Amino acid sequence: MSNIPSDLKYASTHEWCRVEGKVATIGVSDHAQGELGDVIYYEKAHDAGDEVAKGDVLGTLESVKATSDVYAPVGGKIVEVNPDLEDSPDIINTDPYGNGWIVRIEMSDPSELDSLMDAGKYRESIGE
Repeated sequence: MSNIPSDLKYASTHEWCRVEGKVATIGVSDHAQGELGDVIYYEKAHDAGDEVAKGDVLGTLESVKATSDVYAPVGGKIVEVNPDLEDSPDIINTDPYGNGWIVRIEMSDPSELDSLMDAGKYRESIGE
């Protein structure tokens, strides 16, 4: 059974969102990293300062099993890209909700959070 923290919002594409003020920290869920297997590379699609829309590709995760895009669950301005992923992309496997975060976005429209799932709905969506 996947670890699904109740204080986060989830996208159907398996990204999570932790909101502090107007800033959303985004990563991939424990379920997603488990399905991918060992993450060996993260290729970012954007840098800090870039504007992204909800649904835009933030980057690509490569694992021993598959390659998967990471999508923005909310739109806004990227304020930080996790610098640790360049040298240690495997932290997504070991700490997906902590040090394995991917980007931080200053949201342009916080109401976009309303379209995301709470932990219970996300658990249902992945069949747990």
